[in-house]
Amino acid sequence: MITAGDFRNGVTFEMDGNVYSIIEFQHVKPGKGAAFVRTKIRNVISGAVTEKTFNPNDKFPTAFIERKDMQYLYEDGGLYYFMDMESFEQIPISESILGDNFKFVKENMECKVLSYKGNVFGVEPPNFVELQVTKTDPGFKGDTATNATKPATLETGAEIKVPLFIDEGEMIRIDTRTGEYMERA
Repeated sequence: MITAGDFRNGVTFEMDGNVYSIIEFQHVKPGKGAAFVRTKIRNVISGAVTEKTFNPNDKFPTAFIERKDMQYLYEDGGLYYFMDMESFEQIPISESILGDNFKFVKENMECKVLSYKGNVFGVEPPNFVELQVTKTDPGFKGDTATNATKPATLETGAEIKVPLFIDEGEMIRIDTRTGEYMERA
């Protein structure tokens, strides 16, 4: 059991027959009245996001999410195939489950596949990936206003903003959680 006062980002719990994951939480103690916990929660199965407030003493059963390392193999007709690294079993996962940050994953990368009672509901790519810049405009000398960026297309097809000194063909490191350029690889 977990109390609402112990909520943290990423915690999963059961409520009303559904499994929820906490995206954001905030402990609020108003000047008048009792304290409460304001949260933004995602239904793990359907993906719906809602905002809800809880009494800090509310108790919920903890939901155990299985996180398994799997290798992304290939995409075929909207299904993305992942291979279990131990049993070599392949499972197809629908494009709707993957999420926005999957655009930074290329074939043969390892990801964490999230499931609850055998139902896959999400895929977490590695936190940092190294990808090659396939297309970007050249940066010119004199274009050096503070933090100047330009758009760049990566080998996976994703588009991000990079500093002016990055050229085509360079390998760069990206934080998949924010989708931002980190450094040259």
